[in-house]
Amino acid sequence: MATLTRTAGDAPALNFGLSCLGLAGFFLAWHLLSVGGLFPPNYLPGPLAVLRTIVQFSGEPYSGATLWTHLGASLYRFACGFLLAAAIGIPLGLLMGWYRWLDDIVSPFFDALRFVAPIAWVPFAGLWFGTGIGGPTLIIFAGAFPPCLISAYRGAKFVDTRLLEASRTLGASGPRIVAEVLLPASLPSILAGLRVSAGIGWQSLVGAELIVVGNGIGYMMVQGQLNIATNIVMAGMIAIGIVGICIDVALRTFEKRLKARWGR
Repeated sequence: MATLTRTAGDAPALNFGLSCLGLAGFFLAWHLLSVGGLFPPNYLPGPLAVLRTIVQFSGEPYSGATLWTHLGASLYRFACGFLLAAAIGIPLGLLMGWYRWLDDIVSPFFDALRFVAPIAWVPFAGLWFGTGIGGPTLIIFAGAFPPCLISAYRGAKFVDTRLLEASRTLGASGPRIVAEVLLPASLPSILAGLRVSAGIGWQSLVGAELIVVGNGIGYMMVQGQLNIATNIVMAGMIAIGIVGICIDVALRTFEKRLKARWGR
């Protein structure tokens, strides 16, 4: 009797085929719903209509800018908030994992604030910063900061004690242990936290742009809603999803290269 076997080399091709099959099924279901008459065309445009909208507003402005200009403004805000969260959260998490007194000081305050949803900062950000860069940056930071800190903290807490004992025996000081022992050993946890942080930060950005900015992909979607242009809203949603995937792929590539460089 013949048996079917799957080698390791077949797995990527099979995974890609299944992914394409899933996407095809989704778009087919969407198309059938849009032409089935259950929903008015203004409320559920088909995939081709949304694609035409994306092509149209790639060169034609909508709400003061093209689709790509709105998307560029969103990416700039995201970069500001996400990089600020990583620059503060990772070092602070490592230091909290090493210095017990710092952990005792920061943890109560941090544990209270991290349960506040990023979108809850929108009124505060609007009052303080208006529609400038500060408001969205604050909201993105509020979403992206906790995963950065927690992943670095947990990574530092679970470092092999033998590495710490060896570094102390060799005369390493506290800051040097943090930089040369805790950071490399915590790298897998930190990189995983960055991917979570980027996802939450990107979601937080879109929520912020729905309320407190004058441009960006979220702002474009709001204008589409006000004009009952569902094709604009859905084009924005697709752009958000594609950019989110690209951000995650970029972080995974960075993770692989960094792990290879650090020998992990």
